Amino acid sequence: MKFTHASKIIKLFLVLSSLSLINNSLFAQEVIVLSGPEDSIAWFESKQWWGETNREQQMAVPRSIITGTGPNWRTNAQGVTVAVKKELFYRFLTPLILHANDMVLDRRERLQAIEQQIDANERPSNDDLAFLGLTADVLHIVDDAEEVTEEVSFDALKIIVSEALYKLDVIPPGLALGQAAYESGYGTSRFANLGNALFGQWTFGGDGLVPEEQRGELGDHRIAAFDWPFDSVRSYFNNLNGHPAYDDFRRIRADLRQRGEPLDSQILADGLIRYSERGQEYVDTLKSIMRVNNLTVADNAEFSDEPLSFIVIANDEADKERVRQEIERMRSTGEIDEILKQMALE
Repeated sequence: MKFTHASKIIKLFLVLSSLSLINNSLFAQEVIVLSGPEDSIAWFESKQWWGETNREQQMAVPRSIITGTGPNWRTNAQGVTVAVKKELFYRFLTPLILHANDMVLDRRERLQAIEQQIDANERPSNDDLAFLGLTADVLHIVDDAEEVTEEVSFDALKIIVSEALYKLDVIPPGLALGQAAYESGYGTSRFANLGNALFGQWTFGGDGLVPEEQRGELGDHRIAAFDWPFDSVRSYFNNLNGHPAYDDFRRIRADLRQRGEPLDSQILADGLIRYSERGQEYVDTLKSIMRVNNLTVADNAEFSDEPLSFIVIANDEADKERVRQEIERMRSTGEIDEILKQMALE
């Protein structure tokens, strides 16, 4: 069950986004224009972020966010070997997963600060209560964010914060990479191309992409579509951290934390038996994908010490200059600023 409730989609985006506007310094970030597999590989090599045989030595990840998958990837992927297709997919996706984990850690830090205030019998500020209410809503701790108000008792607030810290935690990159590869066919599925849908999450209520073989007994289920690949990653994080179907995943993660052991992707996969109707067969296949492709090495990946940048894929080499000119035009008109606000990366 890969659910994304349509009625909460805006809140899902906000929990892993800032309650304030994105920092103005972000607007001047570099936009990198690439034009296909060969150009992408050359750029990865320039960042020391390429190579199938020594990935253990390449866990310093460029802080670069790809802005779209698009139909060209489906076409380009047919012109490269399977090994190269996989590597390109993993290299582009890993920074998005690391960024989501950084955002989770930022929000955990804020939750811990609120917890300390409550333990000291200090009433959290209205902004902190709003943040806590929204977080608790998305994580299915309360039915509505507005339930968390100044009138809530300290004991009740303690329970809410404790449950939020239990549920809101990082997801190891190896696991996310394995599921994205499995669910999207390494980014080549129709849902990935048309709607940046990397994790096969379902939605109801008339939104999303209709499966070619929609099953009537499941109602009007669709595949959730997203404006940006990172939105798909963010929704996946909220899904695993909040939805009741993944209680086992969160329990296994908490047990590993309590024992002081690393969050191992292979172990955590056992908590995803309800992610698919295939059940244990899904988990076994996911584990095989991670093992064959050595994805657990990504669990130790970290960002390089560099500013955040963005990657745009042009249609071909001849299209690169047109794309660059369009980016500069959008920067001069302020459109880039608005897009970055919509992406909500803080």
